[in-house]
Amino acid sequence: MATCPECDFAELETEDFEEGDELSCPECGKPLVYSGGDNVEVADDDDDDDLEDEAEEEESDEDEEDLDDEDDDEDETVDE
Repeated sequence: MATCPECDFAELETEDFEEGDELSCPECGKPLVYSGGDNVEVADDDDDDDLEDEAEEEESDEDEEDLDDEDDDEDETVDE
């Protein structure tokens, strides 16, 4: 059994987990990561934020490319 590092809840069942598995503390609800033995750590929320930021950047880049393509199409139009 492991102890939650956030609220000190000492009855976290860890025997069915492998290192790196995520779980939540039933007492405080904090996301945790099993780090082996009877140890758990608070999950790094920054990883999720980084993934969201990367996805937003990709969408923004795609939007800019679409706008550039539209500008190119307009430049190619010849006035008669």
